[in-house]
Amino acid sequence: MTIVRRLPTIVLSIFLTAIVVAQMSFTARPAAAQLQIDITRGNVDPLPIAIGDLTGATPDTVQVGRDIAGVIAANLERSGLFRAIERSAFIEDPIGITLRPRFGDWRLINAQALVTGAASRESDGRLRVEFRLWDTFAEQQMTGLVYVANIENWRRISHLISDAIYKRLTGEDGYFDTRIVYISETGAADRRIKRLALMDQDGSGHRFLTDGKDLVLTPRFSPTRQEITYLSYFGDRPRVYIYNIDTGQQEILGDFPGMTFAPRFSPDGNRVIMTLAADGNSDIYTMDIRTRRVEQLTRHPAIDTSPSFAPDATQITFNSDRSGTQQIYVMNADGSDPKRISFGDGRYATPVWSPRGDLIAFTKFRQGRFHIGIMRPDGSGERLLTESFLDEAPTWAPNGRVIMFFRQQPRSDDGSGGEVSLWSVDLTGFNQRRVVTPLDGSDPAWSPLFSESR
Repeated sequence: MTIVRRLPTIVLSIFLTAIVVAQMSFTARPAAAQLQIDITRGNVDPLPIAIGDLTGATPDTVQVGRDIAGVIAANLERSGLFRAIERSAFIEDPIGITLRPRFGDWRLINAQALVTGAASRESDGRLRVEFRLWDTFAEQQMTGLVYVANIENWRRISHLISDAIYKRLTGEDGYFDTRIVYISETGAADRRIKRLALMDQDGSGHRFLTDGKDLVLTPRFSPTRQEITYLSYFGDRPRVYIYNIDTGQQEILGDFPGMTFAPRFSPDGNRVIMTLAADGNSDIYTMDIRTRRVEQLTRHPAIDTSPSFAPDATQITFNSDRSGTQQIYVMNADGSDPKRISFGDGRYATPVWSPRGDLIAFTKFRQGRFHIGIMRPDGSGERLLTESFLDEAPTWAPNGRVIMFFRQQPRSDDGSGGEVSLWSVDLTGFNQRRVVTPLDGSDPAWSPLFSESR
């Protein structure tokens, strides 16, 4: 898309000009304290933020400005850290980008932060969007950016603005300019049709990548490219594929004997790690994508599966029943020195290393209930974030603050029920939200930020 390739150079130069203009045009009084959300606490009270419609001079830019503001508000509210103030409460109308807000009016409605902006057309027809984030109590601008892109990319601009606001107010990277790949499911329980599906993290831009003729499982994003690896069955034979989202090209990575499970990229995107079952034994292997060279990492009579690299690629977490029950282990990247790290009640599965490297997410089954939980890489600090009939397959947002997973409802005696849906939860465990999909959804995988994978 145009926005991907043009933004880095265009935005930087315009942003510097905008900041100079802002400093020349407005005289802000010094702030007593910098407005910022402390997200290290267990339960954060959402920060009230006013998000006005971006102003426009023509009917199409007025509509785009209204749409962008709506997406920004929805993104920030879903994070659980912000509460968008109802526009009916606004005393001052949206003011565009050139005027100084009447800060007292915004403080009266308890808006601690304010977003203003404008949408316009460049001479070549492209969309120009600029915004400013204000601290209403300090009466000063906190950040301001300009984006120029084709008008059909207005929604992506909304996500980029959301990320900028999130980062400025929390100190953490945002995660809104991302996508989700997952398994879309439909049909009776004994003959489910499963298709690869892709959407933005907010559910927009939904499309199917496969037609449902072949069974597909465990899609995973590359951390460095807009590519997906997944498992599909050609007849009764499992194959690992790589799918390029931008081009739609599909490539067979390997056609393996026996069973293959849970392929996942290495942090540099050059290898795939997976479980291969050969001669009745399941071990962990890696394959170099360029040379197709396969290396076996574990050699144990137990079942070793669900491997995931640490972000620095020095270690791998996986689950194994080598201790007699299904538990989580960590080993060096060459397969040496495996150590068990889970010791709580119940069985553990699907460990996934956080992009920050500080936590491992997992599925836990205990006393007939499933949980999504987190622990440190040494096994300490275990916390369970969810509980239901069946919660499974956690995947991390690229900032390491939010986890998506799928949840299945129990079936009734008559065979009804059993719906499968995507959910998200933050690290506090307090902000659980369903992710709306057109059909049932399972096995989600979160993409990196677009800017980091191009």
